[in-house]
Amino acid sequence: MTDAVQQRYARFAKEEAPGRSALYEEWAAGVASDPEVQRLIARIPENRRQPPLVFAVSRMLGAGLEGYPAWRRFVVRHADDLVAECTARQLQTNEPLRLAALLPVLAEIDGPVALLEIGASAGLCLYPDRYSYRFEGEDGRLRVALDPADGVSSVVLESRVTGEIPPLRLPEVVWRAGIDLAPLDAADERDRRWLTALVWPGETGREERIGAALDVVASDPPHLVAGDALAGLEALAAEAPPGATLVITTPGVLVHIPRAAREELVERIFRLRARWVTIDPPGLLDVWEPRVEAADWPGFVVALDGRVRAAADPLGRWWEWRASDSTAAS
Repeated sequence: MTDAVQQRYARFAKEEAPGRSALYEEWAAGVASDPEVQRLIARIPENRRQPPLVFAVSRMLGAGLEGYPAWRRFVVRHADDLVAECTARQLQTNEPLRLAALLPVLAEIDGPVALLEIGASAGLCLYPDRYSYRFEGEDGRLRVALDPADGVSSVVLESRVTGEIPPLRLPEVVWRAGIDLAPLDAADERDRRWLTALVWPGETGREERIGAALDVVASDPPHLVAGDALAGLEALAAEAPPGATLVITTPGVLVHIPRAAREELVERIFRLRARWVTIDPPGLLDVWEPRVEAADWPGFVVALDGRVRAAADPLGRWWEWRASDSTAAS
């Protein structure tokens, strides 16, 4: 069992952390050469011992952003708490910047909009109308700026755009709801610490952006339901106000759902006759129109009702509009 931990952390240190977080690279390399800590991590269920999850839990519990020796001392002293929290938690990346890549698709949908997110976490992606957007070209020059009606938001989403920019506008959202196995409360200090702890050290601007978005959400909380989407989606969708276009979003969540359940969930979304907006790895689903060749596709697929609209960075840092007349939304 410890061999699996050693290999997973060695791979993370070599292939995943470099260029993104020097500190996580150091921590993972330390674990990979430390049998005692490997045995500690092996006490955590296999699907809860990923390096980003273990590192985030340790930070939520109070580990400082220090070198491996200091981190090691902390986790050894707090081993039982670390195991318990890792067992109870899962990765819940709630990155509002994804909305920068989704906004062009949301702009195609007639409003008012009832927005329902699957895998909502704290609901930070349920507020596309409350954030400001700054879209830059490849040369770094500002091409489009959008702000809510009441002025520049405390959350400014900056994204790089390649090529054409389609018509953009902020959606009119009249209802916000989400379903998640373990929804988070944007006003709860422990949940806030958890979401900010999920940001890797070295990711400039993300912690501040998430903190500002948490403040926006806490001031006007969405309707969040705890449960499995397959079991609870229809009931939650039925609560959407009449006269509003129901828009179901699945930004970054489907990759965490087993294939059979994922395909059934997409079928249920189609049966609800809602509009479906998503951002996913190109090989994740077989519903894309036109067909996407994963080997030739940059980044993730942004789609509306399965129709391909853009290629994008998984977290929304860049996007490229790829819709054509043959894939235009109805």
